[in-house]
Amino acid sequence: MKTCLVVDDSRVIRKVARKIVEDLGFACEEAQDGKMALDQCRKSMPDAILLDWNMPVMNGIDFLVTLRAEQNGKRPVVVFCTTENDMSHITQALRAGADEYVMKPFDGDIIGSKFAEAGLV
Repeated sequence: MKTCLVVDDSRVIRKVARKIVEDLGFACEEAQDGKMALDQCRKSMPDAILLDWNMPVMNGIDFLVTLRAEQNGKRPVVVFCTTENDMSHITQALRAGADEYVMKPFDGDIIGSKFAEAGLV
C-alpha cells in the first residue's frame, strides 16, 4: 500500500486530508510542522506528501528544501496545499522541488487529479 504524509499545523486540515488520501487507497501519517515531518521521513520515506506552507517550527518550503537534500528525499511526490496563491510562491515551491501546487480549500477531486497527474493513482 502506498503511503502519504499530511503536513499541516491545522488539525482540521490534517483530518480532512487524511480522509481524502485514505479514500484514494493510501495509508496516511500526519505531522503538524516541517520538523516533525522531516523526522518521520527519516524513519520511513512516504510515497506522497501533502504539504502546507505556513507552519511553526519549520515551514513548508524549508522542509521541502531539506527533504530534497536527504537520501531518498527526491522520491516522494510533494503537493503543496496552501493559501499562498501568488506566482512568486508557486515558482519558489516548484524550484524547491514541489511536484504539484493546489490552493486551499481543496477536495478529493483536486487531490485525486494531482495524484493521478503525478502517477500515484
